[in-house]
Amino acid sequence: MSFRDNLQHLRATRNMTQEQLAMLVGVSRQSVTKWEAERAYPEMDKLLKLCQIFDCTLDELVQGDLTARAPEPDLAVPAAALAEDVVGYDEHHRDYARRMALGVGLCIMGPACAATLDGWMGDGPTALAFFGFIGLGLLFILPAAMEHSAFTKAHPYVANFYTDDQRMAERGAKGRRIAAGICIVFFGLAIEAFADRHGDLPIANGLFLLCVAAGVSLIVYASILQNRMDIEDYNISALEDLSEEEIAGIVGEDRAPAVLEKVRRSKRKGAVCGIIMLVATAIALPLMFWATWYGDPFWISYFWLPWLVGGLLCGAACIAIDMRA
Repeated sequence: MSFRDNLQHLRATRNMTQEQLAMLVGVSRQSVTKWEAERAYPEMDKLLKLCQIFDCTLDELVQGDLTARAPEPDLAVPAAALAEDVVGYDEHHRDYARRMALGVGLCIMGPACAATLDGWMGDGPTALAFFGFIGLGLLFILPAAMEHSAFTKAHPYVANFYTDDQRMAERGAKGRRIAAGICIVFFGLAIEAFADRHGDLPIANGLFLLCVAAGVSLIVYASILQNRMDIEDYNISALEDLSEEEIAGIVGEDRAPAVLEKVRRSKRKGAVCGIIMLVATAIALPLMFWATWYGDPFWISYFWLPWLVGGLLCGAACIAIDMRA
């Protein structure tokens, strides 16, 4: 019995489309079509992943006869699911958005609490609050980033399963979330302005930064959720660490040149934005430490400005790179 017959039958026992199998394996639908037409053969890592999916050995899949295996209704994909998220893409990105937003908010709460405690308590509790919240934020950010990187490597290709209605709904939700985040930040500015006019309340800077933490967290959450809808961009970014041969094996020889150009452009964007944000971080972090340590009220409130400028420069650089393409 041939590999093609085994693969076709195993896919049928799960009521699985070629596109859904492609998502699980991390290849394009065209690759699965070629396997089943015997016009191409999967690489070893893809064969091993197929064995994991269908719970069989490599010898059984390649040389054995699995066409007698009975349907597996408990593992079958619903018939109505023409384009279903079979790899947990959506839930992964929702969890990633929650953890990144929470981590960023906690990092900003460090200087917020330090500003609030400054003058009320000694340097010890102030420093403990400052570094404690930043450390807690990093405990959310770093694992989330590593898990996201592992997910993209495990699933370098995801078929587009979102509907137009879902995209429109997410765009509307993003607009509302970002508007709410900006309003929260402006509310913090209003508190600080009120404090300046009525005796400079001691906790004004802290309250402002707490509002910044809440507003920025909401904006980060909204942005990640919206970006997850751009599956084409995800597929391109997920391919960046692969060789040209591996990329061609995933997307197919016909699409490889166009996809490779997009991958190169994405790498240029990542490199430029990485440099910009490293410079912004090299300015903002020492500024944050210095302002908190010496109690400079202005920079305690606005230490984040280098990151804002860096983000705007990243956006401008990406637009310029796209225009040159």
